[in-house]
Amino acid sequence: MYGYRSVNTKETHSSCRIAKERLSLFQAGTSDTTIFQAQFRMGKKIKKEVEPSPKDVFDPLTIESKNAATVVLMLNSPEEEILAKACEAIYKFALKGEENKATLLELGAVEPLTKLLIHEDKIVKRNATMIFGILTSNNDVKKLLRELDVMDSVIAQLAPEEEVVTHEFASLCLANMSAEYTGKVQICEHGGLEPLIRLLNSPDPDVQKNSIESLYNLVQDFQCRIALQELNAIPSMLALLKSDYPVIQLLALKTLGVITNDKESLTMLRDNQGLDQLIKILESKELNDLHTEALSVIANCLEDVDTRVLIQQTGGLQKLLSFAESSTNPDIQKNAAKAITKAAYDSENRKFFHEQEVEKCLVTLLGSESDGTKIAASQAISVMCESSGSKRLFNNHGIPQLIQLLKSDNEEVREAAALALANLTTCNPASANAAAEADGIDSLINILSSKRDGAIANAATVLTNMALQEPLRGAVQSRGVMQAIVNPLRSANTVVQSRAALTVAATACDVEARTELRNAGGLEPVVELLRSDNAEVRRHASWAVAVCANDELTATELCRLGALDILEEINLSVSRKNKFSEVAYNKLLNNNLSLKYSQTGYLSSSDIICDGFYDYGRINSGTKLLPLKELCLQELNHRRAVLLINSKSSDISPPPSLEDKSDIGYGRSISSSSSLRRASKEKTNTGFGSPTEEKSEPTSGRNTVLSKSATKEKGPRKGRGRREEEKAKEEEEVLAVPKLTGEGTLDKEWYPPSDSDFCIYVYEVTKSILPITNIKEQIEVLAKYVAEKMGGKIAKEKMISFGWELHISELKFQLKSNVVPIGQIKKGIFYHRALLFKALADRIGLSCSLVRGDYGRAWNEVKLANVSPKAATGGFSLPEVYIVDLMFHPGALMKLGTKEADLYRFL
Repeated sequence: MYGYRSVNTKETHSSCRIAKERLSLFQAGTSDTTIFQAQFRMGKKIKKEVEPSPKDVFDPLTIESKNAATVVLMLNSPEEEILAKACEAIYKFALKGEENKATLLELGAVEPLTKLLIHEDKIVKRNATMIFGILTSNNDVKKLLRELDVMDSVIAQLAPEEEVVTHEFASLCLANMSAEYTGKVQICEHGGLEPLIRLLNSPDPDVQKNSIESLYNLVQDFQCRIALQELNAIPSMLALLKSDYPVIQLLALKTLGVITNDKESLTMLRDNQGLDQLIKILESKELNDLHTEALSVIANCLEDVDTRVLIQQTGGLQKLLSFAESSTNPDIQKNAAKAITKAAYDSENRKFFHEQEVEKCLVTLLGSESDGTKIAASQAISVMCESSGSKRLFNNHGIPQLIQLLKSDNEEVREAAALALANLTTCNPASANAAAEADGIDSLINILSSKRDGAIANAATVLTNMALQEPLRGAVQSRGVMQAIVNPLRSANTVVQSRAALTVAATACDVEARTELRNAGGLEPVVELLRSDNAEVRRHASWAVAVCANDELTATELCRLGALDILEEINLSVSRKNKFSEVAYNKLLNNNLSLKYSQTGYLSSSDIICDGFYDYGRINSGTKLLPLKELCLQELNHRRAVLLINSKSSDISPPPSLEDKSDIGYGRSISSSSSLRRASKEKTNTGFGSPTEEKSEPTSGRNTVLSKSATKEKGPRKGRGRREEEKAKEEEEVLAVPKLTGEGTLDKEWYPPSDSDFCIYVYEVTKSILPITNIKEQIEVLAKYVAEKMGGKIAKEKMISFGWELHISELKFQLKSNVVPIGQIKKGIFYHRALLFKALADRIGLSCSLVRGDYGRAWNEVKLANVSPKAATGGFSLPEVYIVDLMFHPGALMKLGTKEADLYRFL
């Protein structure tokens, strides 16, 4: 059955027969491709008679023509003999080369020949079919035939009643036509599959070869494969595996290799004992030219569970390993590795392969000279490493070889090696360490500039897996990963985008790395990825933003690029939001507390107010909060004042008179103690304005409201010399209102307005309240202090006459700015006092939150543990939330949820 092999084992489109002679009238003519010879007898064919022919009969005329155009004209003759002779001559002419085929096309021979395909005379029809078998190797002829729609006529020549020669050349015509997509469609639409499958059983090997070649071309299309299953073509194809001609066997195996990608075809192959035939091919050394394709079909079979079990039971897996280990043929090695890959997707097969030490075989194949084998072996490793046992073996023997493949000139090899490393290092720190020890970091970073998206995505995954370990993260960062990842972030491929964003999330874990990414221009593409329609890309980009937002400079830049607005939009969408987008949004807000408080109206105890914080008031969703500099440079308006917290002041230092006061009393109510008042007076005498009175001239140089008391304090200063006044004036000009910085000829660096009184507040509470050990007492003392600085206790019925609005308006007018430093406000209500309390509490480490209410209300919430019998006996009681009264009874604590607390929070 398989013993006889044809002498010619490399046949393709040529005849399968070694020496095959068709009818003598089709013998090749002269080798001169420019001469066209044909003899024609014009008129009806007359038998030789003794008697003279009648007068009404035309005497036979013999014509010899050497012009192709003349013979093409004869294709329109009504005489069958002329047509047959013309077709004979055209066939010979077309056989001589491609130039002759093009000549026939130019002479218009194709269209009249198509009409002869349906001629009544069998010889004419056969001869025309033979011409088309030859002509259709020319692309222009195929194009014209598709336009003329002659597929029905060609397929009709496959009918059982037609001659074998007709079958041969009609199937050859279809083999040529099926090489292009449009031809495939026409053949399927005109019912060409069924007769082609029938001809697989033809006794003529040329017909078999042309038919299986046509089917091989057709099954590249999915719809044709479905139709092939319905027509039960598998048995006929399996029969061709027993052919004496290698070209037929090879085409049959190639076709089976395509159709067995579908499960239904796999089932049909198994049910028709196709596996037995494939195994026998592998066992036969004489059929080694078929081993490569047979392995390809077996690889497909291994994807089906039932077929895989059958192969294992029949010893197919052992033979597979044997081929992989012992063969020196690169194609056989490659297909054996591919078969192992497909089989290894099943956990039982992986276990079997591991027991047979397939890892050693695959590592050996990595050293093959064939790139195809290297790729297949890398892919097999990427699947085998699903087994923890295999991973351990690859750590020592496989990873160094894979790292070497990352340096290959072949992009596909690099991609496959990176894939294997990606799977090996996922959730496996040992493999990540092994890859780093094999000097793989530089190679992986170089692959980030590859032209293959798969290679970039896999390399990014390996770098991410490495960066998850802190010791390796520093090594990855030091090799320039932040600059290299920028281009992958800009990729159009969603897989690359997703993996690159994940790499950023894993590596940008410290300020230096984030600064490097920021300087490399990597933040902009990260922000753009937030707009992606791909959920995974959006999720990983959100994760990257959340990590990058851990330092203020990067968070500020992300906000400038629009990250906050995009995240807000994402989180408002039910379908687009994710947990990481919410975390990223909150992280950005935490680094921009001014915006957070304006948007959410809430600062928790962990939100520490720092210098530069400003309360703009509530803003609606989607409204942008202007930067502090722009707010300072705006013209005066009638909106509520922007409250600024800023203790930075270049001309303020702790007064020595207070630093020497070691006997200032602590732990008592400020209202009942004169310590802080004395300190304030001492500050006033040393050049600071009194924080308990309406401010005098601030050292920052800003104009403020001048009260009567402040005017009185100016009295002693009149005795100062002119030099001191001029010096003070110069200092005021240096620290002039920021609005002037952009208007001068020199571009001076802008600084927020300083607040000398707030500096004093910070100093006083630090010296007097911080040492208090009881938290409740700290809260009460600070509350009384804040109330005292902002107008003292106010009776509810006197709120209307308090005059705080006029006071704020005067401050804005005097400062010529809508931004008012908090320390300059001497008449404040709920939201002024609550902000000051929060700002001072944060400076001394006193935990409290800030909550904005409606109609100018705001309050501070603190948590205190109740003293209960349970706590007295050593147990623990949960802390309760209290509201701090800063208005009506400063220092009083109202339990949240009580009527008293509600009256304080709401009108």
